Amino acid sequence: MLKLSCHNVTDHLHTFFSDLPSFSPVPVNRRIVSCSQLRKTAPDPLRALDQRTLTPADRLRHGRLLEDGFSYKEQFIVRSYEVGINKTATIETIANLLQEVGCNHAQVVGFSTDGFATTLTMRKLHLIWVTARMHIEIYKYPAWSDVIEIETWCQSEGRIGTRRDWILRDCATGQVIGRATSKWVMMNQDTRRLQRVTDEVRDEYLVFCPREPRLAFPEENNSSLKKIPKLEDAQYSTLGLKPRRADLDMNQHVNNVTYIGWVLESIPQEIIDTHELKVITLDYRRECQQDDIVDSLTTSEIPNETVSKHTGTNGSAMSSKQEHNESQFLHILRLSENGQEINRGRTQWRMKSSR
Repeated sequence: MLKLSCHNVTDHLHTFFSDLPSFSPVPVNRRIVSCSQLRKTAPDPLRALDQRTLTPADRLRHGRLLEDGFSYKEQFIVRSYEVGINKTATIETIANLLQEVGCNHAQVVGFSTDGFATTLTMRKLHLIWVTARMHIEIYKYPAWSDVIEIETWCQSEGRIGTRRDWILRDCATGQVIGRATSKWVMMNQDTRRLQRVTDEVRDEYLVFCPREPRLAFPEENNSSLKKIPKLEDAQYSTLGLKPRRADLDMNQHVNNVTYIGWVLESIPQEIIDTHELKVITLDYRRECQQDDIVDSLTTSEIPNETVSKHTGTNGSAMSSKQEHNESQFLHILRLSENGQEINRGRTQWRMKSSR
């Protein structure tokens, strides 16, 4: 689920958890089947429930747990109001659907609806999950009336927190059209301070996690792991962004998807006209309140491998076809009043292709 950022999450994570063992991803090979096959073979958890307990939402929701009982899949049709100027789903639409399928997965396995995936112990101690990082890659954007299927699962990262991953597929072809991953940490809702994940909490949610680590991005050195440097000198800016009432979530904080829109506000128009977003990574550092005023700052970033490959004798970067086809930017959202970071991000863009 995409939700709140937490106060100075990224600043505290390294020192707070520096003594913990690192998480070692183990790629797991899985057979990919079509959407139609999944509909025939995947058990529907709702069928196991007493039919008298089903709500109208339960009957209308096109989602189900898979055979392993850990992964959850749900189908969505892209609505006309979810597409943008490219006549395809916007990145905000994609982010909202990721949030929706994550919430529905938590509901199906029995987590509380009062807070996303909160266990009994967490609710007793006023603990919540908050997002530390979100990474989304889109290989092909679905168009209006396309049907997509999103698979999600969560797993432990030791005492640091949890992660939730997603895979997006086109139901017409079975093609993987996107992947995403997120990192979550536990925070006290009253003090707004981070807390380690206790054994009691881990035992409560581990029963719903895959037995072996499974990653949407199993590749070594994938872009979801790359550190985002602080933006020092901005080339482009949009200042004075103010949350609307519609931007607030149930906890009276600005929803995560609003941050994505704010980041994109300072992308130069020529990039919007000729490119489409390929990858977005956001590190959440501070919550944003309704009365906050936000500045969106952006600067272009030349990947190290591009500089080393296309550098002339005078040390200047040489132009190349790849540089024209793809662009990369660093971003920061900060409070206008005092310059404190709300989040920092990186985006990669590719040239638009004709559909």
